[in-house]
Amino acid sequence: MSLLKTNRDSSGIASANVSRGSHRQLPPLNALRAFEAAARTGGFQAAGAELNVSANAVGRLVKVLEDWLGVALFRRLPRGVVLTEAGRDYVARVEALLDHLADATAALRRENSNVLTISAAPSFVVRWLIPRLSRLTERHPGLDVRLLTSLSRTDFAREQVDVAIRHGAAVDEGLRGDLLMREEFYPVCSSVLLARDGELRQPSDLSRHVLLHIEPAAQIPGRLDWARWLTAVGAEGVDGQRGLHFSFSHLALQAAAAGQGVALASSAFIADDLTTGALVRPFGEISVKGSYGFFIVCPPSTADREKIAAFRNWALEEANAP
Repeated sequence: MSLLKTNRDSSGIASANVSRGSHRQLPPLNALRAFEAAARTGGFQAAGAELNVSANAVGRLVKVLEDWLGVALFRRLPRGVVLTEAGRDYVARVEALLDHLADATAALRRENSNVLTISAAPSFVVRWLIPRLSRLTERHPGLDVRLLTSLSRTDFAREQVDVAIRHGAAVDEGLRGDLLMREEFYPVCSSVLLARDGELRQPSDLSRHVLLHIEPAAQIPGRLDWARWLTAVGAEGVDGQRGLHFSFSHLALQAAAAGQGVALASSAFIADDLTTGALVRPFGEISVKGSYGFFIVCPPSTADREKIAAFRNWALEEANAP
């Protein structure tokens, strides 16, 4: 007994629907989209607002899908709708498929676009990337750069990001990471502050000045702060907790340039200000090495794409420039 379902065309010749590859039985895709939105948002009204159609239109599309499937996906109640057991099972599978479709679409668009999307922490973007950006675009005039600021790990499979600059001790497993730079920490301030509030000849003199602190939103184990720096250089009589507190490095450095106090600066963020004289190092070469570095991060599968390799090579040259 044959298990193939046969059909006859207008000539009477039998044909077999052998596989989904040769003839996919897909539901109405607009109806599927309406169903997924209604299931995810909890009703036809919310789904209509998301899809920019009326609740009645969503309801009609869902009914089209139910008729096509031959099964009820929602129970209609006086004050809304509730997924049936079949609807809950179906939407879980549909969401997974739509996620795969979205990921594949985003990856293809990124691969064939001349837009390079870079994700980095706000302070790194403000203090390191932006001052150098013109040199990147001059070298690669056909490259359009899109900068995103984020403190979170980048999910390259879901986010439209080509490459990220991340601060840490190592790179997450499964990603390619190129060390951009290690960092050292040293106090900086404006020359105006020194003229106004007195010279800083040794670290213990900081007891007479306002300390500018950075308090990141997330706790970073072993992060070098004022208290640890003062202990490392053997400074006594200085309260390493007092002063003004900021959420980002670039804010503390801006306050230092404005003469508001002395900031503990990362070498990654301060070269341009030292060159222009906007900030000075009152203790000369006294510094303490940090535990972390900055890494250029991307998936191994995309690391050799032309635009990503171009950015990586440029950034490494910039970081190693004298």
